[in-house]
Amino acid sequence: MVGILIVLAFVVVGVLIGLNVAVPYIYTQYIAVAILACLDSVFGAFTANIEKKFRMNIFLSGFFGNALIAIFLVFIGNKLNVDMYLAAVIVFTGRLLNNFTAIRRNLLQKRSNDDKNKEIKEEVVNSEK
Repeated sequence: MVGILIVLAFVVVGVLIGLNVAVPYIYTQYIAVAILACLDSVFGAFTANIEKKFRMNIFLSGFFGNALIAIFLVFIGNKLNVDMYLAAVIVFTGRLLNNFTAIRRNLLQKRSNDDKNKEIKEEVVNSEK
């Protein structure tokens, strides 16, 4: 849990810094794809944390590895005059949405289970009276 709080703190600091930095136009594709790759890793970390499978070394390697590979794809695409960044955007956006869906389902299922447990406890208390 501490790891997730650290990640959240760094994400917030990164967003605040990013809002105050002007990025030259030629780097916008690189930055956009890197941000998507990092967000994919962060949402994956939330999903893994909810499923009790989070490991910091896997998160960090994915966070930086995905960003570097995405930037490299954009670079190669620019050299070949092919819009390779679109492939990275589609893939990372799809994964990000899948992770969000998993997070939402897990949280809703947990809430549903908590409500059912509460109802069962109330029935037991009422039956004892």
